[in-house]
Amino acid sequence: MADHRTFVIVGAGLAGATAAETLRAEGFTGRVVLLGSEPERPYERPPLSKGLLLGTATPDSVHVHDADWYPGHGVELRTGCPVTAIDRATHRVRLTGGEELAYDKLLLATGAGPRDLPVPGADLDGVLRLRTLADSARLAESVVAGARLVIIGAGWIGLEIAAAARARGAAVTVVETAALPLQRVLGDRLAASFAALHREHGVVFRFGAHTRELRGTGRVSQVVLTDGTVLDADVVLIAVGVTPDTRLAEAASLAVDNGILVDGGLRTEDPDIFAAGDVANWRHPLLGARIRVEHWANARESGPAAARAMLGRPVSYDRLPYFFTDQYDLGLEYAGWTPPGTATELVIRGDVDRREFVAFWTAGGRVLAGMNVNVWDVTDPIQDLIRAGLSGATVDPAALADPAVALQDLIS
Repeated sequence: MADHRTFVIVGAGLAGATAAETLRAEGFTGRVVLLGSEPERPYERPPLSKGLLLGTATPDSVHVHDADWYPGHGVELRTGCPVTAIDRATHRVRLTGGEELAYDKLLLATGAGPRDLPVPGADLDGVLRLRTLADSARLAESVVAGARLVIIGAGWIGLEIAAAARARGAAVTVVETAALPLQRVLGDRLAASFAALHREHGVVFRFGAHTRELRGTGRVSQVVLTDGTVLDADVVLIAVGVTPDTRLAEAASLAVDNGILVDGGLRTEDPDIFAAGDVANWRHPLLGARIRVEHWANARESGPAAARAMLGRPVSYDRLPYFFTDQYDLGLEYAGWTPPGTATELVIRGDVDRREFVAFWTAGGRVLAGMNVNVWDVTDPIQDLIRAGLSGATVDPAALADPAVALQDLIS
């Protein structure tokens, strides 16, 4: 019997593309329409600040599927096709130009956009943000040997680009309001290790610094800090975080608070509308709290989970937050979540100075999060420890810090 339903996915990124793939893999034979505002077919974002800048990846290699996958699987991919409104009463979305498209189920995977810097000169040529494939191409064209790059923001993206820019021969200065990079996420000890890593590779930091204005005649040439310091610049990257793109959801009167609010099955309060990826703020079944995760793994995993929920399958999206980064010869993976304001103890297994270690954040003997730095094949046992901790299991900190004790043996 033919399925005459239409499932519409708004947002042709990784979450949207994997949702479309899952719908077909799960046997859905109705109409699938994937709408993207960018001109590119769906692609993965990690290479934008890693492989594409380092030259270890090509633009063609970052796409989620080959171009012929979409027609081959009956997925109507429409790129350069922004959605302007959702009419929940009539189950329609309105596209740029006025066209309307009816849906039976709707997935919002609209992602997030770079947070701007509200200072004079932020709109000058040479002031870049990184979110799209086009942004990465502009950055690669600008960050060349001898170029003076100023990065505003010492988060994960800012540091990844600093590392790539140094590899390309650019001079790099990083301006950060905190006293150390990643200080809020990692704490002083580990943040200091990242600062030392970048300094060893020639990056100059300006900590405790705020930007007052960007100067230039048509094109940026200087960054002026609030203490009067003037930094010469050929290119400036603003890397001060992202904001979830909830505009469509807000206009449709869906509940929004730091993302689109969904339950543990990625469903909004409207039974026919779902959300996934960076934009989804979901009630995590294991963590017992609402979280919104901006990393690649969440986009890859939440898209398929939402697709199954759209099909009426029972879904409890309980993946632990996870991300990875590569900077110079350092690679790391991080898993878990520490509730804001939680007092934690840091347990180190290995050697921080040699940058070969695993760090654990614990509370009351329970492992909340773990980060392996240049130590591999431990992600699964780290996540098992976290899940055990969420069930109330505690771990002896001395054993946790002892490399002679296998992590698997700590899981009871």
